[in-house]
Amino acid sequence: MALNSRKVAMVGCGFVGSASAFALMQSKLFSEMVLIDADQNRAEGEALDISHGMAFASPMKIYAGTYDDVSDAAIIVITAGANQKPEETRLDLIQKNAKIMRSIIGEIKKRDFEGILLIVSNPVDILTYIALKESGYPANRVIGSGTVLDTGRFRYELGEHLGVDSRSVHAYIIGEHGDSELAAWSDARVGGLKISDFCELRGHFNHEDSMTRIFDHVKNSAYEIISKKHATYYGIAMAVVRICSAIVRDEKSIMPVSSLMTGEYGLYDVVLSIPAVVDANGIETVVPIELSETELLALKKSADILKDILKDNV
Repeated sequence: MALNSRKVAMVGCGFVGSASAFALMQSKLFSEMVLIDADQNRAEGEALDISHGMAFASPMKIYAGTYDDVSDAAIIVITAGANQKPEETRLDLIQKNAKIMRSIIGEIKKRDFEGILLIVSNPVDILTYIALKESGYPANRVIGSGTVLDTGRFRYELGEHLGVDSRSVHAYIIGEHGDSELAAWSDARVGGLKISDFCELRGHFNHEDSMTRIFDHVKNSAYEIISKKHATYYGIAMAVVRICSAIVRDEKSIMPVSSLMTGEYGLYDVVLSIPAVVDANGIETVVPIELSETELLALKKSADILKDILKDNV
């Protein structure tokens, strides 16, 4: 079946799936969206709810469907899985969500799907690896949302700290989307200046304290949001739109999506986030950025943590 570049499938209609579906409707990237959930009533309810606003938006066909409806989709966004509970790490979710991911990929494989898989469910690096291995698809077509949201949080915090538009901040969170992630401070730039130089331009000289505080905010923000409102979904929904936009519009945008490492920084056979060029074919190429010796060691440690989990669960 020919690929419909204006069609997206959303698998999972929980908080993240429904928020992503709503954000994708508003983005005008697609003209057709199918919602799939183990609870058919939930998918139908979400489709109806969003569809009823079509008179105030751009025309779009939104409906609840089955896996038979994914064959011609350009992108399948997978958000299905158990939610992260307060006090629970993303990695605690693995046993439950690995099983769910295998069953979803099994269904997709039965269909003639040639588009791109975007994995959003947590722990995203582990589940992206499972999706890649179970599907047998080329690595460029299986992408995890990775640290795109963490990077957005990082740029927001830096923008607030420095009093500049966060879109003018070029800085990445890399590694695992989770507790072992790290800030790539060596590569961080604002308006072309190294981050420490720009900080001094704005009257900030206590670099070490600021770096620790800002990174801690970023790393713990999901836990903070979950403790306050029991789930995070708006930020990740906006990240999903950003990634889909890069694919659908063939933007060749650079973002830290989760992808298979094939020798970058000496890492192999593990999925984690490093900036990559994202286009109509998925991941065009990984962009190995400048890292200090300390950052490189932290990245390798993050990869080792993920590999240990894969050893026990894949």
